[in-house]
Amino acid sequence: MGRLTPMQIRNLKGPGRYNDGDGLFLELTGQNKGNWQLRATVNGRRRDIGLGSLSLVSLEEARDAAFELRRDIQRGIDPVAERKRRKLEILTFKAAALKVHAEQKASWKNGKHQDQWITTLENYAFPVLGDRLVNDIEGPLIREVLLPIWLTKPETARRVKQRIGVVLDWAYASGMRPTEAPMRSVNRVLPRQPKKDGHFAAIPYDAVPAFMAHLHARLSVARLALEFLVLTAARSGEVRGANWNEIDLEAKLWTVPASRMKVGKVHVVPLSGAAIDVLERARQFYAPCSNLLFPGRDVRRPLSDMTLLKILRYAELPYTVHGFRSAFRDWAAEQTSYPGEVAEAALAHTVANKVEAAYRRTNYLDKRRDMMADWAKFCTGGQP
Repeated sequence: MGRLTPMQIRNLKGPGRYNDGDGLFLELTGQNKGNWQLRATVNGRRRDIGLGSLSLVSLEEARDAAFELRRDIQRGIDPVAERKRRKLEILTFKAAALKVHAEQKASWKNGKHQDQWITTLENYAFPVLGDRLVNDIEGPLIREVLLPIWLTKPETARRVKQRIGVVLDWAYASGMRPTEAPMRSVNRVLPRQPKKDGHFAAIPYDAVPAFMAHLHARLSVARLALEFLVLTAARSGEVRGANWNEIDLEAKLWTVPASRMKVGKVHVVPLSGAAIDVLERARQFYAPCSNLLFPGRDVRRPLSDMTLLKILRYAELPYTVHGFRSAFRDWAAEQTSYPGEVAEAALAHTVANKVEAAYRRTNYLDKRRDMMADWAKFCTGGQP
């Protein structure tokens, strides 16, 4: 039996807290004005839980509500968290994926990756999961998405699986799911994918001079870009996005800003005489509106990666553009006495050993000048 009565409550005038018992009390702010509260311990913390306004909730209704909340707490339910969950809008997988993409794409430096991230989900996940609420998606549905492409398109399937996991983990962190993505169980029911080498198809370094001669047979922006890529051992995106502001011809340096580097750090590339010659030949394609070293068909946009790859395909060579970096690394290891860390610095690779990385204060620029000059001499068949 509670301490308060309806008559007492009607006659209360002074603001204050009036206990009914078992944690239920009335927080009075004025005559016939106030709110019902239940004081309870939830997960070891004391909480005051609102039960509604005095003008809308009677004493009997407040007692019933307090009784139900106390019973929920005994069952291990957090009433406050449960209320928040009920108020939260549960998104469909498609809506959640689009939100994750919008939130995270700014941190991805590669524009191609930004597009591919959502495109793979649109093509493979949305047909099955798109209209499903994120809290309804479990292992069997994810398996249904992945199984048709798991063996025929293994790399794509792995990316789709990873991206589904990101969306569901985001939903869990946002309170829309009771659990994280069930990827461990999904992995157990998918067949084992065939192993692959994992290396980029690299042209043998002793075949590079002949390929460079092939590039010189015709003049085009794409051929110049690929020649510059070979001579600098740079990544495709770094070369395609390069602009004249990054070039210091007097110092013979190309400074790639951190925003365009894979590891997010400024990379300074010493330019050999052959690389400078490429830039001189590229001047005729200069477009002030873009300032790109190697403008695309639309001069305001860089060349596409496929444009460079097509040069290799037209030459009937089964290699990738990225593979020229491997050719450079093999040449440095087998044909020179330059230390491995100098070659790794030329490739802008991060130092795997954290202790070594913490103490390294040099980028070996002087040694890399000599190395890149020797590499250019090798690539051009011994020409200075």
